[in-house]
Amino acid sequence: MSAPLEEWHDLAVELATWAVGVIAAGRPDPATAETKINAGDWVTSFDREVERHVRGELRRLLPGHRVVGEEYGADAGEAEVTWYLDPIDGTTNFVHGVPWVAFSLAACDAKGAAVGVVADVYRGEIFSAVRGGGARIDGEPVRCAEDAALTGGVLLTEWSRQDAWPGMYDYLSRVSATCGATRIMGSCALALATVGVGRAAGVVLPGHYNAWDVAAGVLIARESGALIYDREGPHDDVPLHGVLAAPPSSAEELWRTWVGTP
Repeated sequence: MSAPLEEWHDLAVELATWAVGVIAAGRPDPATAETKINAGDWVTSFDREVERHVRGELRRLLPGHRVVGEEYGADAGEAEVTWYLDPIDGTTNFVHGVPWVAFSLAACDAKGAAVGVVADVYRGEIFSAVRGGGARIDGEPVRCAEDAALTGGVLLTEWSRQDAWPGMYDYLSRVSATCGATRIMGSCALALATVGVGRAAGVVLPGHYNAWDVAAGVLIARESGALIYDREGPHDDVPLHGVLAAPPSSAEELWRTWVGTP
């Protein structure tokens, strides 16, 4: 690992640790929380507080970098490094007290995703990765599940906002036929990181999402040894129009299950 990537990683972990403290102590009121695109697209003062702080720290410590965040959009201009920030991935869960909520932050350069951090707020775990340096959980090396299989395994997906993504019900039926168990938990970032720390046989996310939802999780999954696919097949960066992450033992079968080929 080059020194700058290590430094960016440590900064991202530090920011994630701060964010976990703020979010975990937060108690949003559904009556006062706001919505954006539709009645199910929640945003709270905690989303905004976390994003403002993280943006401020990145600008102060890495002034040549650019930030793209869910709540305040993209910094003006161009930069060699862009940070993708989701202050709370799973805000609907957060508003209603469901403990499956993440903070997600990734740095991307000309080669793609370089550093990624996903924090599981309520379990207090921080998943992270550096390109070429492996994946970690709370600083300790971690690998995806070596013998993962669809049969009897846990497969994660997410809605496309609040809607089914095209082909979703057929996909769920095919997974069910393998005796795989599908879970829809409410955070793309945590779904990807869960594969990366060996707790799921794969994740398929063909619905609507943004780079800040998946960039960190994809890097963590890849650096753990998982394979990344888009709908066309293996992918070497962060797919933005449908992404699959799975250990080598289950990746191709899951991809075929997704696209509907025998």
